[in-house]
Amino acid sequence: MMSDTRVTGSAERGRQIAEGNFLFAGFRLPAPGQDIWDLPMPSAGFEAAVHGFEWLDDLTAVCDFHTNRLAQDWTHEWIRRFGLGSGSGWTPELTGQRVLRWINHADQLLAGQGRAKSDAFRRSLSAQAVFLSRRWKTARPGLPRFEALTGLIQASAALSGMDSHMRRASRALSRECRSCIDSHGAIASRNPEELLEIFFLLNWAAAALQLAGQPPENGHRAAVTAVAPVLRSLRHVDGSLARFHGGGPGTVDKLDWALANAGVRGGAARRSELAMGYARVAHGRTTMIVDVAPPAATANAHASTLAFEMTSGLHPLVVNCGSGEVLGKSRRMVSRTTSSHSTLDVEGYSSSRFAASSDAFADSAERNVREPANVSLERNDYNDGTRIVAGHDGYLGRCGLNHWRTLQVDPAGSKVKGEDVLLAASDDGRKRFDALLSAQRLEGVPFNIRFHLHPDVEVDADEEGHDVSMSLKNGEIWRFRCRGEVALSLEPSDFLESTSSSSRATNQIVLSGLATEYSTRVGWLLAKARRSDGVIPEDELVLE
Repeated sequence: MMSDTRVTGSAERGRQIAEGNFLFAGFRLPAPGQDIWDLPMPSAGFEAAVHGFEWLDDLTAVCDFHTNRLAQDWTHEWIRRFGLGSGSGWTPELTGQRVLRWINHADQLLAGQGRAKSDAFRRSLSAQAVFLSRRWKTARPGLPRFEALTGLIQASAALSGMDSHMRRASRALSRECRSCIDSHGAIASRNPEELLEIFFLLNWAAAALQLAGQPPENGHRAAVTAVAPVLRSLRHVDGSLARFHGGGPGTVDKLDWALANAGVRGGAARRSELAMGYARVAHGRTTMIVDVAPPAATANAHASTLAFEMTSGLHPLVVNCGSGEVLGKSRRMVSRTTSSHSTLDVEGYSSSRFAASSDAFADSAERNVREPANVSLERNDYNDGTRIVAGHDGYLGRCGLNHWRTLQVDPAGSKVKGEDVLLAASDDGRKRFDALLSAQRLEGVPFNIRFHLHPDVEVDADEEGHDVSMSLKNGEIWRFRCRGEVALSLEPSDFLESTSSSSRATNQIVLSGLATEYSTRVGWLLAKARRSDGVIPEDELVLE
């Protein structure tokens, strides 16, 4: 049986599981001494994680007698209870996940188990491979179908007499690549973490095919070549992925392995090129990743146009709130709004609108049905840094205003000058703006510019409300200043993580104002006030 460990879990999570603390899909379930298959299942996501065997990676990462025995006992108990094809774990995507992990950890699972259990393991693996060969088409397009096909390829490579299944699965995987990944390495959801998971599976499938003497199909190889530079562009300096459209930071080790084994030379995409609709700016120790494209019309899209994330070295500074999927429908919907991202919102409305969908494959009834029709970008890279000017018309229909954002990063990565503009640029826009003010007797159209901060950032505002100081764990201090007719405040925010059943409390800088004219401008500055090697002179922190 082929076993070549590519998935490395978390030893810390493995020890927690061994002690009876089960955390899956955002739910924490304490059940010391209880068999994993006797647990109550608090959600469909929790049950899927258990039947997909993601816990197996964590237990084997500990690699001691107790955790190895649990991994063996729980795997063979699954075979006894569910091996005949019953139970909620028999979906193509979960079967694909399970098969991949079984084969990946086969040496640990079969060590000292005796012939009877080893034979039962192989019979179950064969049955699951046959199931995948017949049912992979019923998996939802995208990541679930990639999981099913990769599981089938891996099982076909590990088991004798399944060459025909491998060939058919390889051709199907190539077709899926052409269907779901465009020539620039992008997927429709624009979710960076989902792209990582697909890329990881493609590399895993390629390794299995090559080991079996069947090179990957052209579409498969082309997808790997196209995706690699996109993922490199979507990484911050700390190795994590930008958190957009429901995606988290990803697993750094997983991304490192996939990029190293893809055999695709070169770094990130060229500066002038967008990576899946994102612009990346990197100077010194600072990275900024900006969403400069409309969201997809999917059930997981976020209204994040013109939002950005920013990291200084290994320390995130400005972030988006993240996905609230594991915290329930209401939190999930809040996390998708514009106000949960580091950008501007008008009257508390989002730049994209969500509504019910009849799509049978949708995970949620609320899909993005109206997004900015026009998103523009101009980028200039000079000797004195990078300047990005981007705009969208997501608020045009409601109040006649376009949002424009200018971001300028200096070559040392120590200063970011920004300007947000609300502009009634056309006759129709000015008529809408005037009509809104008259109909509602408004003194102006309310807007907020938000900068969500990472929970590890210590923050303090001066008494006058014009200056905010932010301290990072490495001793760096950043300052925030603004100009324009706005009120600056520090307000509570939430940092949402897909692996946690609760959010982390954090802060956001909020600039609140009223658009009273056809052009309303707000300037702001994010600047490093203290480096590890000393204090930066005050005259370098001036917002001109």
